[in-house]
Amino acid sequence: MALPPPDPQFVLRGTGAAVHTLHFSCGGQEPDVPILFSGSENGFIHVWNLKTHRVDAALDGHGRRSVYCVETMGSKDRLLSQGRDQRICLWDLAEGRTSVTDSVFTENVGFCRCSLLKVTQGRWLMAIAAKDLEEVQVLELPSKTSVCTLKPEMGAKLGMPMCLKLWQLSCGSQPLLLAGYEDGSVVLWNLSMGKVLSQLVCHPEPVMSLDFDSEKAKGISGSSEKVLSIWNFNEQQNLQVYKTHKLVNAGISDITIRPDKKIVATAGWDHRIRIFGWKKMKPLAVLDFHTATVHCVSFSDHKNPEERLLAAGSKDHRISIWSIYTQT
Repeated sequence: MALPPPDPQFVLRGTGAAVHTLHFSCGGQEPDVPILFSGSENGFIHVWNLKTHRVDAALDGHGRRSVYCVETMGSKDRLLSQGRDQRICLWDLAEGRTSVTDSVFTENVGFCRCSLLKVTQGRWLMAIAAKDLEEVQVLELPSKTSVCTLKPEMGAKLGMPMCLKLWQLSCGSQPLLLAGYEDGSVVLWNLSMGKVLSQLVCHPEPVMSLDFDSEKAKGISGSSEKVLSIWNFNEQQNLQVYKTHKLVNAGISDITIRPDKKIVATAGWDHRIRIFGWKKMKPLAVLDFHTATVHCVSFSDHKNPEERLLAAGSKDHRISIWSIYTQT
């Protein structure tokens, strides 16, 4: 007999709007309090204290326009957020500050989340959907200097970039970018050459979300239809679909692989969170708590595996926090 799926460990309420993005910061030293950042449709970023389950701060930097990406940059005091006001804000939260210290105007009207990659101490690359609809721009932070603009070849009708993932094989190796496009393609870009290394049509519909495991050179993507696509690189470094997983209901908003590369979580338009084993895509659990679309899923970065959490944010204004498969 399979065990019934668990209930959430606890639920965070009080965003006052649909939750579009989540990001944990739990890997600090004692006595650091584990934190969850959430970005909402009303333009607020909430800083949740995971010991008290209450909001420590509410950050307002996007003119009440939806926030759909929040990331920390090296520490929980350095925050990056992206909103529908076409701005990416950099925050300094040290010593109780709640101020935007810098911002980048993206001029892009879509809802493609930026992607961050730490390249050296204090230096980051950031990929964003550019002003021209089919292009991706890569900037260096904090200097905001342009590294490259990635343009599809003439006649390649990819449509808008929908999701981005910067990665590198090892520290010091060439940064690469995986981008999911409106036409259902996943494209691997070489940043230094500004060229496409490989392109693969993974879905008949726009790629809504993807994540990538650089250790296994294996990724996963979802779209508005009922299929998850799992892909990898062959010997010639070309992307190939090697497995698909059919879902009961259509529509995936977000996909994330846990940092230990053991399990994957998906956020569904059918209000459910699905958990799979990453090795063979074995379905492990369907978490059924929310009453509307689940927009985002995020795994915590606790150093102790037994403390690991999964958070899911929904259109129903709630954030569910789960403790699952912490022993695997």
